[in-house]
Amino acid sequence: QVQLVESGGGLVQAGGSLRLSCAASGRTFSRFAMGWFRQAPGKDREFVARIGGNGWSTDYADSVKGRSTISRNNVKNTVYLQMNSLKPEDTAVYYCAAASNWPPVHYDYWGQGTQVTVSS
Repeated sequence: QVQLVESGGGLVQAGGSLRLSCAASGRTFSRFAMGWFRQAPGKDREFVARIGGNGWSTDYADSVKGRSTISRNNVKNTVYLQMNSLKPEDTAVYYCAAASNWPPVHYDYWGQGTQVTVSS
């Protein structure tokens, strides 16, 4: 069982930056690939970024590529999403998720989300 808790969301002006964190419970964090997803009001949840268990493999949605960086610290059991040059369309609830395979086919565990609001 893995429990995920996101933090770091908030209100930011367009062009600003935020770093989201996702803290995981358990002693097998490095065995999980981690992903970030987001869901805007009235829209489906969409993939944002993912990272392999060792941190070497990463992948990004085109919508955030070049503006965001996913990273992880397996000692702290935490995955991060650094988001720069934020746009109003980045406004959403951001979720982290854990998958037991790479590339992830199915995510086994999900956090409760953190709200990101970007004002124009």
